[in-house]
Amino acid sequence: MEKGFFHPDRGYWQTLTDPSAEVRATYPEGTVEVLLQPSPSHKMVDGKWVAPTQAEIDASVAAQVRMQRDSLLATEVDPIASNVLRWSSLSEEEKQAWADYRQALLDIPQQEVFPHSVVWPTKP
Repeated sequence: MEKGFFHPDRGYWQTLTDPSAEVRATYPEGTVEVLLQPSPSHKMVDGKWVAPTQAEIDASVAAQVRMQRDSLLATEVDPIASNVLRWSSLSEEEKQAWADYRQALLDIPQQEVFPHSVVWPTKP
């Protein structure tokens, strides 16, 4: 039977079984047994789990989208745009397509549907 524990300074942790008294004696002073955390987004407030606000959810989703966008810039655009030999081998039309793709990635946070329904640009 899983058990949840919380300490004000150490946070939340979960065990797969009911820990023995010997194990519990090693827990930091002030540790209390709590209900299992409903989701990783829930926070312990005054001894109760509190769901995240919509603003917190939006901020988390926005951060994830930006990370995905930044990864695409680093893995797809930068190896071409920052490599002089590769870049110079492209036609002007290809260069413009890559520049447009890069700008579209950078503009993702300005999309009206951001962050919940992002329209990802197509890689050239």
